[in-house]
Amino acid sequence: MRIGKLAKLMKERNFDGALISPSSNLYYITGLRIHEAGERPTILAVSADGDFHLLAPSLYENVVKDFPVTFWRDGENPYEKLSAIMKELGINNGKILIENTMRADWLIEINRTVRMNPYPLSLVVRELRMRKDREEIRLMEKAAKVVDDLFEELLSWDLIGMTERELALKMEFWIRERSDGISFEPIVASGENGANPHHEPGDRKLRKGDMVILDYGARWKGYCSDITRTIALGRPNEGLVEIYEIVKEAQERAFWAVREGVKAKEIDGTARRVIEEAGYGKYFTHRTGHGLGLDVHEEPYIGPDGEVTLENGMTFTIEPGIYVPGLGGVRIEDDVVVEGRGRRLTKATRELIIL
Repeated sequence: MRIGKLAKLMKERNFDGALISPSSNLYYITGLRIHEAGERPTILAVSADGDFHLLAPSLYENVVKDFPVTFWRDGENPYEKLSAIMKELGINNGKILIENTMRADWLIEINRTVRMNPYPLSLVVRELRMRKDREEIRLMEKAAKVVDDLFEELLSWDLIGMTERELALKMEFWIRERSDGISFEPIVASGENGANPHHEPGDRKLRKGDMVILDYGARWKGYCSDITRTIALGRPNEGLVEIYEIVKEAQERAFWAVREGVKAKEIDGTARRVIEEAGYGKYFTHRTGHGLGLDVHEEPYIGPDGEVTLENGMTFTIEPGIYVPGLGGVRIEDDVVVEGRGRRLTKATRELIIL
């Protein structure tokens, strides 16, 4: 468990404690795999001295073992029990860190019961999660291997005539058979739909001449991968071929700019300059990348306002793209870890594949 590390940071920054609901943070800090039980409050209370206690509905009596826990049953008031736990831990008032994704109705009820000054948990836990240890990186490598293997596999599929939705579902099923599941719902954007960076796969059939954006990810022991490759089904529009080479150059230069001590915004600027100098700046409509780990989007964010200084162990994506309405789009994305310089975790070819 990483509760001791969290408590140390809380004490250094004068926080009295934390309330953590089911989330990637709860798993990261405790190793407990608990999913939110709907409207039933499930909350871990942690003091700055490192004491901790879990409040959970009785649904979890056969799940939570060898852990300090108070169970509550339907008909009981869980917030009164939480108040008693917080008082016992000495965190019933003061500066309290709150899980960023906690349900609003839970927080409202807690505020009615306990006097506190709430702050987002991310203010502290981000300092722990941004730097991955060797075991975390190993798990991310496993997740990356799954998506690399899928790319090689799908190149042999009969894609012409398949709908975007059918291909997305086939990709999802393939990932689920070989990992702990998808890290997000796959994006398949063909032809003119490629101009929408987060296109939702629909009923459009893939056809010859299409450029197709494939954005997908897998989970391994909780850790995510996230890859994007753009392929062509037959010879595509020459304008899209030109765009592909620009995006590939932007992604490559951004990757080689990664090193310990550089600010995240410098990586974004490197990719953005390549695209702007080619005359497509207004068609690059998102940041260059985002942190990756237990969540598919976490810190550090690789954007124009990314003030985080890169350190060894930080993991993130590099995914520049160009999206032209009425024509289509191109995105190329890899997962990268900082180890002095950058190292790609995803290794599938970035050359233009024409099937």
